[in-house]
Amino acid sequence: MTAALSLRGITCTFVSRDDRSQRYTAVRDVSLDIAAGEFVSVVGPTGCGKSTLLNVAAGLLEPSAGSVQVFGQPLTGINARAGYMFQTEALMPWRTALQNVTAGLEFRGMPAGQAQRCGEDWLKRVGLGGFGDRYPHQLSGGMRKRTALAQTLVLDPDIILMDEPFSALDIQTRQLMENEVLELWAAKRKAVLFITHDLDEAIAMSDRVVVLSAGPAARPIGEFAIDLVRPRDVAEVRVTPRFIDLHKAIWDVLREEVLKGYEQQKRAA
Repeated sequence: MTAALSLRGITCTFVSRDDRSQRYTAVRDVSLDIAAGEFVSVVGPTGCGKSTLLNVAAGLLEPSAGSVQVFGQPLTGINARAGYMFQTEALMPWRTALQNVTAGLEFRGMPAGQAQRCGEDWLKRVGLGGFGDRYPHQLSGGMRKRTALAQTLVLDPDIILMDEPFSALDIQTRQLMENEVLELWAAKRKAVLFITHDLDEAIAMSDRVVVLSAGPAARPIGEFAIDLVRPRDVAEVRVTPRFIDLHKAIWDVLREEVLKGYEQQKRAA
């Protein structure tokens, strides 16, 4: 089957603005396929280029080498078949929750009445049916994340790109949001590329976990199929024997890279 998203030999090298002789290669020769309906997480040390790969997949960053295909077609420009949920909130403070959710539909030319009905439906799906008239500053952190999730999914993307979307939340809210994402994903089975520092989160949510080495020139060094039964509750699944075995196996690969990344940060400080 044709992959929903295919990264082939991706290398991203950045040139210093101040000294063009200075170059930094974030990722080198990374290849990754994500099937339609597959939930794939990428984990790795801080600064290993996880978000760089996500930006390449979104079409926001052109790689120095390699290619991207979306359902078998070369990606040129922005990936119109993908929805991107950023680590930091992309909500517009001057628009209500409902207006934020409907913004993308309006930009695509959907009539205002239809866009409002779609927006209200998605706010209900994420548990914010009565909060459409609230502005972002009137919402809690978890509610803003729910709004951002509705803002992404209302466009019905075939591929969902998520960059540590829950990292700023407290653990209870985070687990609620993780379960909510899994429930919404299970309903339509979109392809998901999920970036996280949290190995527990990656295992609890994914079909497959890919481990990147420490940067510079990060590359995949491990890939693990997550054979935990679905549907899953992210809190309950973490105490199962199979989860613990998977965590140990992945951490055995990841541990040394995390230590390398930490040492590099200390030397740079």
